[in-house]
Amino acid sequence: MPRQTRERQGMDWITLEDYRCFHMRQCVRLAPLTLIVGENSTGKTSFLALIRALWDVAFEQSVPNFKEEPYDLGSFAEIAHHRGGSAGRATSFCAGFGMTHKRWPRRFSIEVTFHERGTVPFPVSRHLWNEKLSVTAKEADRGVEVVAKSRSGVQPEWRQNRRIRLPSREGRLVPLHFFGSPRDLGVVDDATRRAVRSLLTAPMRRGTPRPFASAPVRSKPRRTYDPSLTSRDPEGDYVPMFLAHTFRQKKGEWSTLKSKLEDFGKASGLFDEIVVSSLRPRDSDPFQLQVRKYGRRLRGPMRNLIDVGYGVSQVLPVITELLRQDAPSMFLLQQPEVHLHPSAQAALGSLFCEVAKQRRQIVVETHSDYLINRVRMDVRDRTVPLSPDDVSILYFERDELDVTIHSMCIDEDGNLTDSPDSYGRFFLNETNRSLAF
Repeated sequence: MPRQTRERQGMDWITLEDYRCFHMRQCVRLAPLTLIVGENSTGKTSFLALIRALWDVAFEQSVPNFKEEPYDLGSFAEIAHHRGGSAGRATSFCAGFGMTHKRWPRRFSIEVTFHERGTVPFPVSRHLWNEKLSVTAKEADRGVEVVAKSRSGVQPEWRQNRRIRLPSREGRLVPLHFFGSPRDLGVVDDATRRAVRSLLTAPMRRGTPRPFASAPVRSKPRRTYDPSLTSRDPEGDYVPMFLAHTFRQKKGEWSTLKSKLEDFGKASGLFDEIVVSSLRPRDSDPFQLQVRKYGRRLRGPMRNLIDVGYGVSQVLPVITELLRQDAPSMFLLQQPEVHLHPSAQAALGSLFCEVAKQRRQIVVETHSDYLINRVRMDVRDRTVPLSPDDVSILYFERDELDVTIHSMCIDEDGNLTDSPDSYGRFFLNETNRSLAF
């Protein structure tokens, strides 16, 4: 399949410093499809939680909740980096990201510094910038100090620093959005105000849902479901109700979604057909989810979801989120391959490539070499319209009490580049040991 020109969008990079097990300042590359690998307890889940927290600061204009499911990182004392002994605990941590989007004329970047307030991490300063303008807002005595500074190539009257003190508002973020009010910027010329407002309102104009974050273990299947609310949750408890609601109320959407689910079921070998079986005619009545496999000549019997392999019920919430019509623009997935056979893990890799090409961004924490290798081969064989630059592999390596993130890429031949010597050492040693027999 020939590769198509794809307009990049989404988070391009993440910076972090003194956050959890990450002490030194690091900047790592994100891509439309980012795969996170490494040993247990190397900060992979903490990294996913940070992405959502930064999203909330930038787009939701809210104080992020580091205890919100499926992540519970604890209070500030558990989140700020701690080296032990006389080194003590960091008094702050900072993180940021850069982002591009087709609606924005320039790249947008933000970096946030968190201090302890009560017991929670609170964003006390934010620095936003693009190619032409830099704006910093930080807490000061009895208020907030905002500094707007231009870069080369803009009108001369913008080149000097603009220092403005704004009143503190209890329980609110450093109020960068105050720039939208002429009353708050009466001392600043119109040109500066327009430039600053354009930068600061860029995130809020995006208007897209929060990233969907999945839990590493999804809900258990039930023999019979009762219709209830269909709001998203990390464990996928709502997914059977969502499927039943779509089947009963949105026939056209159900037909498309059913076809996509069955395409994955066939590719993975998990099932060939999925149906919603209503026990009574009314929409409020109980229902069952059933799947079946096809033989060479005959179709097998329909089986209740609880009567087939556990892998089906574990992967169904993930693929439903990826394939539903109103899917968000970013996914943060923890170990989606849980309970799947290697062939099904590989099929997930192909599905991620297909979804990433649709201008969505997927960040996956995985322990599956089968999934990673399928992504590499699909890009190499051009079975998906993704270029090597559209895939990033982040290897989390522990060194004493700190963790280093290595940004790896794949080339046109599907080979890993920029990988440290330690990557894959365990598998190589195990292979050499097995050949010694």
